[in-house]
Amino acid sequence: MRSSDWLQQAQQKLEQAGVDSARLDSLILLEHASGKNRAHILASPDSPLTEEQIAALNDLLGRRANHEPMSYIIGYQEFYGRRFAVNNQVLVPRPESEIIIEMAAKLQPKKVIDIGTGSGALAITAALELPNANVLAVDIDPACLTATKENVQVLAPGRVQTKESNLLQAISDQELAAATLLCNLPYVPDDLQINRAARHEPQLALFAGPDGLDLYRELFMQLAERPPKARPSHILCESLPSQHADLNKLASDHGWQLKAEQDFIQCFI
Repeated sequence: MRSSDWLQQAQQKLEQAGVDSARLDSLILLEHASGKNRAHILASPDSPLTEEQIAALNDLLGRRANHEPMSYIIGYQEFYGRRFAVNNQVLVPRPESEIIIEMAAKLQPKKVIDIGTGSGALAITAALELPNANVLAVDIDPACLTATKENVQVLAPGRVQTKESNLLQAISDQELAAATLLCNLPYVPDDLQINRAARHEPQLALFAGPDGLDLYRELFMQLAERPPKARPSHILCESLPSQHADLNKLASDHGWQLKAEQDFIQCFI
């Protein structure tokens, strides 16, 4: 079979399955399985595929037709211009989270703590974009911390420390004091309909109660239990724009003031 024939068949199958990016996804799968870049594939439509390649491609295609996220299928996701290894134990890093890094860069913090780090995308990016900051990545899930450590080893060896923690519970007052917190916590309301691809992602990393703010409530409660000397300098939070008013009130009720807001991100001081 020629590569162009497989591409055509793959695109049709994904379109029939309701995948919006059928053509692009088919190209990415062919790149991944063949080891050839897109320019080569498009310039050589008559290139033959071996039976082994076709079998592997059809397996990948079946997964994508089932709406499994492309990142899980090929094993990585781009974030802030870097390639992060991901698997189905971690949430796929999303472009809207990059604004957290842009906001943090303006603050130039000396200490950064990434709460709920997942793949480590925020923590590692902060370490690389803020070379003078000490960065700590925490997560309640050991599987997430394994993924984080693997990405640290590849992208930023020695630049990010990790710790298993339920939000701030395992973080010392000294670590917390004057730190900038990066908080991309689960914020999807329990009854919100998510797309079929997101249903393949770990639900623990997505849903957070009837209004989606349960984890943020717990975060601010944990902060309120700390002595004044342990107060962080800034808290950067990601949530749905429709949740911002409620999250702002929650933060305000615990003594935090909104400093900046952009798209999905709010910064509290």
